[in-house]
Parts: sequence; structure tokens; C-alpha cells
Amino acid sequence: MSSGKEEYRDIYNRPHHVSSKRTQMSRLNRAAQFSPFAALTGYDDLVAESARVTDEKHELGEYELEQLNSRIQYLRDHLSEEPEVSITYFQADERKAGGSYIVFTGAVKKIDEYSKSLLLNNGKAILFEDICSIEAPCFVEEIV
Repeated sequence: MSSGKEEYRDIYNRPHHVSSKRTQMSRLNRAAQFSPFAALTGYDDLVAESARVTDEKHELGEYELEQLNSRIQYLRDHLSEEPEVSITYFQADERKAGGSYIVFTGAVKKIDEYSKSLLLNNGKAILFEDICSIEAPCFVEEIV
């Protein structure tokens, strides 16, 4: 059995063929011919999106709603003092069901009764229905 060198000895020393009609393909384009083919474009992104976890919005109980209402009333009465608060609220996801809980710490600038929202010092408005809790050192806990 021969190694193959003997069979092609006559073409070993010949110059490499270069076409006079076509330009030579770049190494990058040539390599792209042998790269894996993505038959389903966007499929990987779709799988990653469906694997992303979102939280469900929890409904507040009667006690939590009452406490939240009294804290919003306190903030309404003391808006001029711009008390520092930490608000935990639910932000709905734009792409799928559910969302995430976000905590904002800062001052409440305005309470809009018409749109039922709090306007914060960073310009964001949070609807009352999305607020989970409001915490601040200025709130006095009632002892039951």
C-alpha cells in the first residue's frame, strides 16, 4: 500500500491555481461555509426568554391594605417634609406574564389622587395597586 505521495508526485511542485475570472475568497468567508448552520434564527433567544423566571403579583390582605392606606395618608399629610421611604412595588414584565418586585428608596414628591399613584423624586410614578409595602422610620407602628 502506498502513502499517496507516489500517486500525486507529478502535481506536488506545480503552482497553486488562481482563477483569472473570479476573485479569491477571503479566509473569513471560506470559514463561514463550514460553520454550523442556524436553521431556526432566533430560536436560542426564544428559549432563553421562556427560561427567564418572573414573579406573580401577590394580592394584599385586608390588614396590609389598611396599613398601606394609612401610610399613604401619612405621606399625604407630610409631603412638605419629603420623608425618606422605601417602597416595594410590583413591575409587570413587558414580554411575558408576571413581573418582578422592585424596592425604591427616596422621597415622595407628590400623591396624585386622580391617577392613584405616587410621584417619586426620580420622576417615576407608581400606582397604588402595584405597591406592596412602604417602610420609613417616620411611621409609628401600632401595638395591637
